[in-house]
Amino acid sequence: MVTISNIIKRFKVRETETFAADESGMMTALDDVSLEVKTGEFLSLLGPSGCGKTTLLRMVAGLLEADGGEIQIGGTAVQEPRKDACMVFQDFGLLPWRTVLDNICFPLEIDGVAKSEREGAADQYLELVGLRGFEGHFPHELSGGMQQRVGIARALMRQPILLLMDEPFGALDAQTREQLQEDFLKIWASLKTTVLFVTHSIDESLVVSDRVVVFTQRPGRIKRIIESPVAGDRMDSDVRSNPEFVTARAEIRAMLRSER
Repeated sequence: MVTISNIIKRFKVRETETFAADESGMMTALDDVSLEVKTGEFLSLLGPSGCGKTTLLRMVAGLLEADGGEIQIGGTAVQEPRKDACMVFQDFGLLPWRTVLDNICFPLEIDGVAKSEREGAADQYLELVGLRGFEGHFPHELSGGMQQRVGIARALMRQPILLLMDEPFGALDAQTREQLQEDFLKIWASLKTTVLFVTHSIDESLVVSDRVVVFTQRPGRIKRIIESPVAGDRMDSDVRSNPEFVTARAEIRAMLRSER
């Protein structure tokens, strides 16, 4: 599905940030990263702040170019943004002057789809994310969790083969975050879209994912890929008390501590 081969990404840093730069004034964010994401897989990227997780996600989305290596989706090299690979952002990214319905319909509006057709398409996603009855509300009238549901529905409107999620629940309180995790897993189970998911939460990565990719400190390299021991039981409300979950969490925490 997604093939990431020997990816290198470097950035020019400001003069005030020379501590992070080499002699040429460049900082290496990602160094020789290779990864295969299977069709229908839910894969999490986990690592220290600044290790390049979001950078890699944006490269898969076609929003950033690699300085070395190649990324392919379905056998085709990523050279620009694709309509079938959609992003969900931490800050929701909603247009405040548009209603819930109009925000969800926005991608198809850009594509030139007729209003009646795009609103018809939005109907199933309003139901899927639990926003039936809120079509006419504006973003400021919604809770953070509801705003992120709008963002998810909007991303699904193009029926993407790949969903790229950049800490989508990171701005939410703990209770809302767990609820959104459970709700999104139900959505994912019904659609089986391939998901590449960035998170800073060990618990979240193990609960939602099939596999967890653990990164080193910058420059980001893959330290280890771990199969979630609770992938088959992730819909269980008591999954976090599973002994295998507890063991995996401790193992990943030790890995991340070693990167400090």
